[in-house]
Amino acid sequence: MRYSIGDHVFRQGDTTKGIFFVVSGGICLTRVTESGNAVTIYNAQAGDMFAEASIYADHYHCDAICSAPSEVVRISKQAILLQLREDTAFSEGITKRLAVQVQDYRQLLTLHAVNSANDRVLLAVELGKLTGSVTQFANQIGLTKEACYRALRDLSDRGLLTKTGRGRYAPTPRSEDRLP
Repeated sequence: MRYSIGDHVFRQGDTTKGIFFVVSGGICLTRVTESGNAVTIYNAQAGDMFAEASIYADHYHCDAICSAPSEVVRISKQAILLQLREDTAFSEGITKRLAVQVQDYRQLLTLHAVNSANDRVLLAVELGKLTGSVTQFANQIGLTKEACYRALRDLSDRGLLTKTGRGRYAPTPRSEDRLP
């Protein structure tokens, strides 16, 4: 299926139909809290799967919104469940993927415990969390977009981050990290 920017692959509360694979583009998984705040849960890029938890849920627990023109493949719940039962290698692959996701979410919990916006942004960039827009990144790490932009600018001004493009930053190599 092909989607445009802003299209929904599914909405929070929709009946689950399967998991998804991003062929191209990007999908932002966003959950709206009871207070109405949007929280970025995950930014899926080309090669990523998303909505794996839906295998065992009746309804999607977030919105899947295209952050870029995207091509997405849906794999039905029934096909996944059958494959999990019959194919050990497939089951191990899914288990490994879910374990990596748990590790990623634990990293996010650690990031949220960092009080300084500058320290949180620097650590998140070093961990490779800036994969979507700066606004999505800010939501993902629990900052306002304004605080995130200020931190990115300050870290760049201090030489700790290098701006590599619009909304793109990379850690600046430290002198002890450089080869002689």
